[in-house]
Amino acid sequence: MPKLHNHLLGRLLNREFDGCDEHVDFTDEEQNNIYIKNNIIFCHQTAHINYTTYNMRQSFDTINPQTCPFIMVATPEKEPGAHPFWYAQVLGIFHVDVRHTGSRSKDFRTKQMEFLWVHWLGTEPGHISGHMSACLPMVGYVPDSDDDDFGFVDPALILCSCHLIPTFCRGWTTSLLSTVEATDARSAGEKDDWTNYYVNM
Repeated sequence: MPKLHNHLLGRLLNREFDGCDEHVDFTDEEQNNIYIKNNIIFCHQTAHINYTTYNMRQSFDTINPQTCPFIMVATPEKEPGAHPFWYAQVLGIFHVDVRHTGSRSKDFRTKQMEFLWVHWLGTEPGHISGHMSACLPMVGYVPDSDDDDFGFVDPALILCSCHLIPTFCRGWTTSLLSTVEATDARSAGEKDDWTNYYVNM
């Protein structure tokens, strides 16, 4: 719950998205100023993400954790040459009714906030992609030894859904998820994860 509180508080204070919810400068008192109404988190089966098509018309993608779970967001990284997108698998779609109190609150009224619980994927180190190399970008799940492997995403930041193709030649792995979260992070009946995925362009 502290990570969710940090995520909600960061959005309420208009913090710029940095890819993680570890706002270490939030005090316990500031975190306690987030009140989730009746301590209820509402779960949804799907989410619709609007985007602009190439011919400047509006369309939408339907995100479903079971059938269409992969999304892309613009990367917050500023380094030259950094891959322009981040990818994630959506594990759950939720909303809460939140009230923010305290001296930094901008509105004491209860408001609805939507968020997605995701497992992040990172670009494969050393893999060269692009038109010059005639290779698709390759990504893989961030292992659960990393503090930022799982997180929350504001649906407003999603550019669109994306098609990730399992890198079949690299097979499956059991080394990415070793915690209890593995039960919820994997699809029904699956015990392993694909080692890598290609990002379909």
